Amino acid sequence: MKKNHLMSLIAALACTASAASFAQVNADNALLQAAQKRKDVLVKDLGTLVNIDSGTDDAKGLAQVEAILAQRLKEVGASVEIVAAPPAAGKMVIGKLQGNGSKNIMLMIHYDTVFGIGEAGKRPFKITGNKAFGPGVADAKGGALLIVYALDIARERGFKDYKTLTVLFNPDEEKSSLGSRDMITKLSADQDYVLVFEPPEADVVTVATNGIAYVHLDVKGRASHAGSAPEAGRNAAVELSNQIIQLKDLGSQAKGTTVNWTVIQAGDRVNIIPEKASATADMRMSDVGEIQRVQADADKIIQKKLIPETEVKVKVENRRPPFSKNADSDRLAATADSIYKELGKSITPVSMRYGTDAGFAYNPKTGKPIVLDGMGIVGDRIHSSDEWADLDSVVPRLYLTVRMMEAMGKGK
Repeated sequence: MKKNHLMSLIAALACTASAASFAQVNADNALLQAAQKRKDVLVKDLGTLVNIDSGTDDAKGLAQVEAILAQRLKEVGASVEIVAAPPAAGKMVIGKLQGNGSKNIMLMIHYDTVFGIGEAGKRPFKITGNKAFGPGVADAKGGALLIVYALDIARERGFKDYKTLTVLFNPDEEKSSLGSRDMITKLSADQDYVLVFEPPEADVVTVATNGIAYVHLDVKGRASHAGSAPEAGRNAAVELSNQIIQLKDLGSQAKGTTVNWTVIQAGDRVNIIPEKASATADMRMSDVGEIQRVQADADKIIQKKLIPETEVKVKVENRRPPFSKNADSDRLAATADSIYKELGKSITPVSMRYGTDAGFAYNPKTGKPIVLDGMGIVGDRIHSSDEWADLDSVVPRLYLTVRMMEAMGKGK
């Protein structure tokens, strides 16, 4: 046997052995090897993206990430449109592919992070063992790269069993997608399936998420000298405190609604009775009807005041609708689990208390499109200084994404 032939055989056997570490009887080994072949370059790209600051308000950094993602989409044959998303500092990247099937499929995730300018310089991308660290490494730059590399694999496999395949990268999810929500809703209305690539914390997919609202509480009193004439004032801070105590039970355990007061502001000088005070509460709900219920309850409660001659107002602001639990998403999660079982693994469907853009994609009135979230790279400590992504999840998640597209193309 010639030496070069022997070396080729050894390399082929090594690749097969590596695939066997995941593979079970029904695994698509060609797909598995294609995913493994792309892991190193995906991780390299992940390092590039993580080392670019792209907080929601960072126009310069968002533009850099936007350009990279747009180029990756062009490389897999997609037509690309860059769309402004005011008031967002960044722009939406929309890619489209035309196939010869009957189903419209969309893959989507955001590319902004919660971190400020300079954070990437303070703690650049690093790998320790099987974990990658850095700002936005899991939430959600890892998910964005899973999409483009899964599309690359799908193209290599000649996958065209779809009518349209749409990709949406948006720049403002971390601030409630104020500039991109209308486009998400518009594009989703024409889809049969939408996959959202938020990072799961384990081998799970997300079949429901909470909605998000803000409860704004404002008090107007009367200013006066705190030392010589406090009795002439009407202390807005004291009345605000009274109202927060009265409003602390606005949530509903039975309905899974939480209302937590998180931001409080009053006064700016120690010797002045504060004329104004305000507070904001974080509200999470699985039933969008809870917004009206909380508003009505709060309006009644604030009528009881501690400080006379103060004005109290409360307003519930709907920021993000819930992605409601539904049978179709459960079935799509079961498809994901059957695909993972090909790798000797399993996926658990979960409902999450956080809110995501899945809430804008899913229409509870029509039950369409069929949405599944939590398709991104596995990670944890999201939004913290030690956020990490599990690099061992790259290959199985690439495998899952491609096989999910193939299954959805067949209407499964």
